[in-house]
Amino acid sequence: MKVLTINPGSTSTKIAVYDESHQLFVSNIRHDVADLAHFSNVNDQFEFRRNLVVKTLHENGYELDFDAVVGRGGLLKPIPGGVYEINDVMLGEMGRPFRQHACNLGCLIASDIAAGIPGCKALIADPGVVDELDDVARITGSPMMPRITTWHALNQRAIGRRHASELNDGRRYEDLNLIICHLGGGISIGAHRKGRCVDVNNALDGDGPFSPERAGTLPAGSLIDLCYSGRYTIDELKKRISGKAGLAAHLGTTDVQAVVKSIEAGDAKAKLVLDAMNYQIAKAIGGAAVALHGEVDGILLTGGIAYSEYVTSRVKELVEFIAPVYVYPGEDEMLALALNGLGALKGEIPINEYR
Repeated sequence: MKVLTINPGSTSTKIAVYDESHQLFVSNIRHDVADLAHFSNVNDQFEFRRNLVVKTLHENGYELDFDAVVGRGGLLKPIPGGVYEINDVMLGEMGRPFRQHACNLGCLIASDIAAGIPGCKALIADPGVVDELDDVARITGSPMMPRITTWHALNQRAIGRRHASELNDGRRYEDLNLIICHLGGGISIGAHRKGRCVDVNNALDGDGPFSPERAGTLPAGSLIDLCYSGRYTIDELKKRISGKAGLAAHLGTTDVQAVVKSIEAGDAKAKLVLDAMNYQIAKAIGGAAVALHGEVDGILLTGGIAYSEYVTSRVKELVEFIAPVYVYPGEDEMLALALNGLGALKGEIPINEYR
């Protein structure tokens, strides 16, 4: 079975072709900022990106003859994890998204390409809006603002399954209690109780540790004062919590390796800020352990920042009293999309209906 996976990001669109689980082709199609500047919003980029995907496939000898096209899921309404067939309800919501993000284009492009291939399934898997929280985890001190989740569901769950398979003791991801930490431009830390993520922070815009480009949890009173200070527009303030925040705000860079080099050169401020991020990550892991009642089989560190030994060693030092720590640097969302698609085609993973 052949599967095409599509993962749109802010300035690139990743595509990959798989024959079963074997990757035949992968391409990271870069988009110049100047090319994207012509579009007033993300959805207007649909035809531009779709045409580039098809062109890239054709230029590399791949015809449109797939059994499934699996797109990265967009910012839909909260749903349980799993595989979903793209339908008119989903397309309608992504045509008028409540929030703009390049990931919204994943299901739109997947649906359009699959529609031209007889018998081809158009799917998404574990989008960032997956919500499996325990009810108690939703409550905040204001009934007007319940906790919501936007997190790295696809990669976290894929790493959980990979970890279980590497244990070689017969246990599945669904048999384990895991704390899985995606450490990237945003940071999400999930408490996975036997296959269900019962608590996780909103890694997109205001919950949990700060990250290379996000502010994480902020003092509410100070944030309100800033909102009414007259110094910033609403769009500028949103950038202060997601984009121009975290390491970017403190140190002027989102590159953790560059920060480590500054520390090695004696930059005391860089060390304090990066150590503070590590400290907040560790505190959030401790909170996730509470959500699992202290019964933790492992703590998994993944994402691009997990390549940094400076970060992983310091986080490990703070949390290894809870459970063994395992490091899985990087992410393989393309393979995770493909395996979900294959599992759905073979009947091993149920295909859910989006309503």
